[in-house]
Amino acid sequence: MKNVLITGMSGLIGGILRRHLEGIGEYKLRALNRSIVEGVDSFQGDISDLDAIKSAFQGQDVVVHLAAYLGGKDWEGQLKGNIIGTYNVFEAARLAGVARVVYASSGNTIRGFEDVPPYDAIAAGRFESVPADFQKITHEQVRPADIYGAAKVFGEALARHFSDEYGMSMIGVRIGGVRPGNRPAVIRERSIYLSHGDVASILTSCIDAADDLKCDVFLATSNNKWSYRDLTHAKDMLGWSPKDSADDFYDD
Repeated sequence: MKNVLITGMSGLIGGILRRHLEGIGEYKLRALNRSIVEGVDSFQGDISDLDAIKSAFQGQDVVVHLAAYLGGKDWEGQLKGNIIGTYNVFEAARLAGVARVVYASSGNTIRGFEDVPPYDAIAAGRFESVPADFQKITHEQVRPADIYGAAKVFGEALARHFSDEYGMSMIGVRIGGVRPGNRPAVIRERSIYLSHGDVASILTSCIDAADDLKCDVFLATSNNKWSYRDLTHAKDMLGWSPKDSADDFYDD
């Protein structure tokens, strides 16, 4: 059994991952949440307070850091939740001797590309004006759309530091659009949609990746015809490919 601590387990993706891992049956799960999570070993604390959360990390093999503040333009919220909070999670993992942290980054780290052609046309659903040979955005590129995206870039950079300085395995996933209804909700999500099954499978692939994968970042969407995000790196390094597609919900 692999001991896995999930921060933000009460959230949408945290719940999806919990159910997926419980279904596999090879993981002993623990939650770190601001509220108690019923039915699982649960620690209550705010990630902005390092001393309040450190005990949750003891004895864990992997931490999946999903807790986040989503307000795109709220600097104070970003500072507390996604900068201080992310540092505290990484530091608590280091102090406890955790070997790997899987960090929920975001497609907002590159969403700024949607302001320029041809990605603006893709996001708006003007597919007839998109060149057939357009260049997809890779995991190595950065263009945040807001403070939230910039804070997630900070998390990726901080993960690199923790890996280089302390030898920890730090894996970031730039998660696409995951919806409660498990289907695209707006036209933009024909590109960025990420199904419940696909988000669970890529996070699990990161949890179980080879020990020598020390630091990397992966883009994650479902197998959408109009995705502008290049998933090749995740396939090459993790053996991961999405199974679902936004196209299943459209006739064209």
